[in-house]
Amino acid sequence: MLKITEIFHSLQGEAVQAGLPTVFVRLTGCPLRCVYCDSEYAFYGGEWMHFDEIFTQIRKYGTPYVCVTGGEPLAQKRCPEFLRMLCDQGFQVSLETSGAIDISQADRRVSRVMDLKTPGSGEDEKNLWSNLVELTSNDQIKFVLCSRVDYEWARAQVRERKLDACCDLLFSPVWGQVEARDLADWILEDQLPVRFQLQLHKILWGDVPGK
Repeated sequence: MLKITEIFHSLQGEAVQAGLPTVFVRLTGCPLRCVYCDSEYAFYGGEWMHFDEIFTQIRKYGTPYVCVTGGEPLAQKRCPEFLRMLCDQGFQVSLETSGAIDISQADRRVSRVMDLKTPGSGEDEKNLWSNLVELTSNDQIKFVLCSRVDYEWARAQVRERKLDACCDLLFSPVWGQVEARDLADWILEDQLPVRFQLQLHKILWGDVPGK
């Protein structure tokens, strides 16, 4: 069983899968408290569901794309088993994870979208740097940027750690705190090997749960 906050069908709003119709399975609970979190409602509550119930909900939407998110999905000990089962059944799976928990427990067939927490998040001390050696070309690193200071910190990580040799890199402005055009200009000026992204779901529907 897993504790589930919600299961919903939407367009993937972030990462390299952006724009694809996707089923989101949002697990309950997170050990971090990032200042920009937009899913605080997933910290508590939720409903325990058997795996077969979850699969029934996923299949009714008719898409092969499944994103397991939170909260922090890997905070639930049965999550790795669930990820493996999704892959075994032929789904194309992504996992949104904070980077504060060992990602090696997640099946490598999963595209692990791992945050590196910036100083502006308030949780940068929680980064588990050993996760970097586990990343493959199937994975992604995401930087959520609150300010120019965050951008410069992220730029330093990319260059000093040669992160573009690991996997795709995503730079995302915090909604309402960093102007998208400014971030785009910074990336171009510095010739960074990263993917600029916006939260597509917020542009389309606003900050609404279940979208």
